[in-house]
Amino acid sequence: MKLARAARDATFRLFMTVRAIWAPTAMGVAGAVIDDQGRILLVRHRYNPGWRLPGGGVNRGEPPRDAVLRELREEVGLSGGHAEFFGLYVRKAGWATAVIAVYRIHGAQVNFRPNLEIKEICHAAAGTVPEGCTPAARKRLMELAGQALSPYW
Repeated sequence: MKLARAARDATFRLFMTVRAIWAPTAMGVAGAVIDDQGRILLVRHRYNPGWRLPGGGVNRGEPPRDAVLRELREEVGLSGGHAEFFGLYVRKAGWATAVIAVYRIHGAQVNFRPNLEIKEICHAAAGTVPEGCTPAARKRLMELAGQALSPYW
């Protein structure tokens, strides 16, 4: 009995390892920081063109809500506030699948200083799209204004 269970468990672990190599998944987060005027914070990276929602990767074992607050502290000097889950999105990233959790952030303060990752920020009203916005940011701004959510980033 114990030997059969051990063999079954080992087979399952092997299967999961092969699956992770064959079809890996990466988890990311993005935050729609909403200011007291209802505008949404967008960032411009030093290494990627276009305005986009701030965010980044989720560390192994890290809850996505904690990850988005951590990323925004690091990128734009976020303090305070609370994160409310907004939507879950997918996109292809090479042979991997990227899953991105988006959170609305209310009641936060931003103390932005240009850094190695983010060179500038702007604020946009939900439903308005600044020139140079990435397609994903454009979709999220419209969804935050009430347009139906798409599952795709």
